[in-house]
Amino acid sequence: MSADLKKTPLHAWHIQHGGRMVEFGGWHMPVQFAGIVSEHNAVRQRAGLFDVSHMGEIRVRGGDALAFVQKLVTNDMGNLEVGQARYTVMTNFEGGVLDDLLVYRLDGDDYLLVVNAATTPKDVAWVKEQAGQTDGDFEVEDQSSQWAQLAIQGPSSEAILARVISLDLSSIRYYRCGWTQFDSLDALVSRTGYTGEDGFEVYLPAGGAVALADALMAAGQQEGLQAIGLGARDTLRLEAGMLLYGHDMDATRSPVEAGLEWVVKPGKGPFNGRQVLLEELDTGTLERLAGFVIDGRGLPRHGYPILDAGDGAEIGMVSSGSHSPTLQKGIGLGYLPSELAEPETQIAIEIRGKAVPATVVKTPFYKRPR
Repeated sequence: MSADLKKTPLHAWHIQHGGRMVEFGGWHMPVQFAGIVSEHNAVRQRAGLFDVSHMGEIRVRGGDALAFVQKLVTNDMGNLEVGQARYTVMTNFEGGVLDDLLVYRLDGDDYLLVVNAATTPKDVAWVKEQAGQTDGDFEVEDQSSQWAQLAIQGPSSEAILARVISLDLSSIRYYRCGWTQFDSLDALVSRTGYTGEDGFEVYLPAGGAVALADALMAAGQQEGLQAIGLGARDTLRLEAGMLLYGHDMDATRSPVEAGLEWVVKPGKGPFNGRQVLLEELDTGTLERLAGFVIDGRGLPRHGYPILDAGDGAEIGMVSSGSHSPTLQKGIGLGYLPSELAEPETQIAIEIRGKAVPATVVKTPFYKRPR
């Protein structure tokens, strides 16, 4: 392991529990424990525990905090209630996606921005740079090293978490949060996740991470709660049609191209890249992110060429791809010419030199039973 890799508060816990450790975005993280398929199915059928302490947390507080956050992100936070979270993207002046993130309103003028692990340093630098160019009563603080974040996801997650904390979890609706205590530490519990299943994410001071992980594993023993690594996290989020920053979008792609026009709200007022995105919403884009399913056998991977089904010409590239343990098919995402990004369009994926037939489909690939 490189001495430069960062470690979460659960690093030793992962090793003790048999985690196979890999480098990920500058962090030393578990890619799997019992195995990717086993972990994936555990989350779909019962529950799984994830360490997401590598995510970044940026606090924005003060009387003008809302105005500043509105400038940074595309979605409208003007009607965000205390105890509510909202998904959005942060864009540059050209409308390119710098990151996707969650914004929590913790109190009247107190906002928490939860950003991706690999992008945290550049996100913090960007937010502080923008703050330095903005007048107003607010302060920006990088609190990433202060927080641990654990996620428990799956049909049994509420029952398990309820045995560990005293908060009434049934009262927390989707994308809502509440404060409680665990082991005398303040903890924020939100009904959010990255798997397509019902579940929760728990934020607490870093020193409480191991005790919380141990308590959850003990409480979930009868349900078969499993520790989950990055491998199953990726297959779960892909089945749910959730995008991965750095693969499915980056600063060269706009949220409109990425199919995230629903988080772009020009009517709220000025924000970085607004004029570019307004034009794209009006006229469309040359390319769009689309989902596809392999027809037959084949495993699509990031970087594989996407081909025209007729003449075999290269028309795009797979941004995310994997075998779906739930659907038992190869699935993926990739950018295509907009006219070819419609569901039922026939395409092909070049896999090991062969053109494998595929069909464009509407995402998500999987929806949990209600």
